[in-house]
Amino acid sequence: MCLQNEGFSSVQIYLVSLWEEEKYEDGIKWKFLEHKGPVFAPPYEPLPKDVKFYYDGKPFQLGVQAEEVAKFFAAMLDHEYTTVEIFRNNFFMDWRKEMTLEERMVITDLAKCDFTEIFNYHKRITEERKSRTKEEKLKLKEENAKLVEEYGFCIMDHHRERIGNFKIEPPGLFRGRGDHPKQGMLKKRILPEDVIINCSKDSKIPVPPSGHKWKEVRHDNTVTWLASWTENVQASVKYVMLNANSKLKGEKDWEKYEVARKLKNHVDKIRRTYREDFKSKEMSIRQRAVALYFIDKLALRAGNEKEEGETADTVGCCSLRVEHIKLYPELDGEKHVVEFDFLGKDSIRYYNKVPVEKRVFKNLQLFMENKQEGDDLFDRLNTPMLNKHLQSLMEGLTAKVFRTYNASVTLQQQLQELTDAEDTGPGKILSYNRANRAVAILCNHQRAPPKTFDQSMANLRSKVGKYDTMSCDSW
Repeated sequence: MCLQNEGFSSVQIYLVSLWEEEKYEDGIKWKFLEHKGPVFAPPYEPLPKDVKFYYDGKPFQLGVQAEEVAKFFAAMLDHEYTTVEIFRNNFFMDWRKEMTLEERMVITDLAKCDFTEIFNYHKRITEERKSRTKEEKLKLKEENAKLVEEYGFCIMDHHRERIGNFKIEPPGLFRGRGDHPKQGMLKKRILPEDVIINCSKDSKIPVPPSGHKWKEVRHDNTVTWLASWTENVQASVKYVMLNANSKLKGEKDWEKYEVARKLKNHVDKIRRTYREDFKSKEMSIRQRAVALYFIDKLALRAGNEKEEGETADTVGCCSLRVEHIKLYPELDGEKHVVEFDFLGKDSIRYYNKVPVEKRVFKNLQLFMENKQEGDDLFDRLNTPMLNKHLQSLMEGLTAKVFRTYNASVTLQQQLQELTDAEDTGPGKILSYNRANRAVAILCNHQRAPPKTFDQSMANLRSKVGKYDTMSCDSW
């Protein structure tokens, strides 16, 4: 088949040709990998001598380590975070760990700390950066381009591939999503001694910064990451990975959509099966059927198990608790309505009122009997159990595939309904954006409102009111 005759672009043809190259066996991802390693955050620059920190109304000279952490807090004084008790407590506890014994003996109460001069200095530096001249901006752009050219690419199996995130995040204070129990904790500076490098044996090993050494150098060609380290707040492993347009990333996305395409041939049978399971004599099978119904119909995430207290109170379908749903035999003229209200991934609120099949509604009533707030709705089900069942129905099938499948179906249907063959370019873009919006609504893709949202809206209302007054005056 000639891809050009089928309407594919040259970029698409190139990507397909990469994906169709000989694939390695036994989980091997590459045979040659060479790169320069990650770029580390610049060292801390101490505050000018005239910028003071005050404790209990008196100037107090902090050491470099304690001063750097104090600056992280001071830079956030205009954020709501610094007024939140758990944020303040976590910060103060971690800050004291960075202090000398003398500093800890003196600084015992965060309420007596005055960061005003440090905050004002930070604001001044920020404004100076914003007001750089055209020449200064151009110079900075050229420096960044050189950095990308040196560190932003790797050689993988004769291909020059773009690296996605070659810069290691600088130290700072952890914010998290929602009411995260670890917000305010210190994200420590990552050093070469924390970093594991991954490359091929016959490549040039990346050279660490002067005076440092790597934690380890590996030659693992069954993984796709180039470097890794463990961050201290949540003990999660971070990776330097290839860019989204790279060969391996493209292959992964291609395979994901191929599994979703395969589901098209099985989905009707799967739906018949879980509907039959609504009336199973086994409670665990009924719960599995209802959960799968929600994942299929509402594109809910399955939800993953996590250690208690480690992250914010976010849930997915399998980890819903009884307080996350309300049942209405009739609401707004519709029967058997379920109201969902919970925090999903990244603490994004999921709120929806949806009519469901009568058997689903009856089962939910049964699942909630003799339960109270805090009890699991699906107390005989978890995500691994659900995925194991799905694997028995179709190879490679997981709960996540349903989201991909239903999102793709929704996008296709919306494009067919909204797109007119005679539309101009801008008209087709508008149709695509509207179709994409329908997918975003289905999958609950949205941003959490920023902490400054209320103030921003107040400012906009003030401006609107000002223009309304001007318009009236002009009459």
